[in-house]
Amino acid sequence: MSDHRQPGASDAIQEEGRSARKRRAILDAATTVFLERGYPGASMDEIAARATVSKQTVYQHFDDKGSLFSEIVLNTIDEYIDPYYDEVLALRDTGDAEKDLCRLARRLLDMLMQPRLLQLRRLVIGEASRFPELGRTYYDRGPGRAGEALASTLERLADRGLLRSLDPLTAALHFNWLVVSIPVNVAMFTGDDTPFTGPQLRRFADEGVRVFVAAYGAD
Repeated sequence: MSDHRQPGASDAIQEEGRSARKRRAILDAATTVFLERGYPGASMDEIAARATVSKQTVYQHFDDKGSLFSEIVLNTIDEYIDPYYDEVLALRDTGDAEKDLCRLARRLLDMLMQPRLLQLRRLVIGEASRFPELGRTYYDRGPGRAGEALASTLERLADRGLLRSLDPLTAALHFNWLVVSIPVNVAMFTGDDTPFTGPQLRRFADEGVRVFVAAYGAD
């Protein structure tokens, strides 16, 4: 008796799994290619080859190189920002503002100085004229979103008497740049993805918070 089994739910699930794995492989390969070659130098042929799929498969998942680039950028920024965003909101209930601001500052620098994120940041800035909407979305979902969350948290700390009365967004911007401006600018302009050691980064974080607390700490 021959088997004329019709495709069922398990077959559909397996096919979805295969499709998801191919999409992930394409994204991983494309990230590597974009970071190595830049946007103009990246080709869909090389991306397909590195993902070990056909170019037709790449186009089944992504309309063009631009849409693939956009998804990589937004996925990466969400991957890094989401955990930091949660930590910023958790700071609202701190009992020791300076100690926990130091912890947050160290976490911020650890995140921003990841080589992959530095490379992607350079790439987005370099392609801002070609993809202005992507650059805006990157800012809104990354630095903008984190800054707004920090502003809300600092306002809460001021209301609780742990900080002086402040303009929340200005204070959040001061915090960020006191902590990150030196190491991030060195990395961005020199192209060196590891210009500082871990202890040096922690010192930048702690000194930034010390200056911030001198300006905004409660009397």
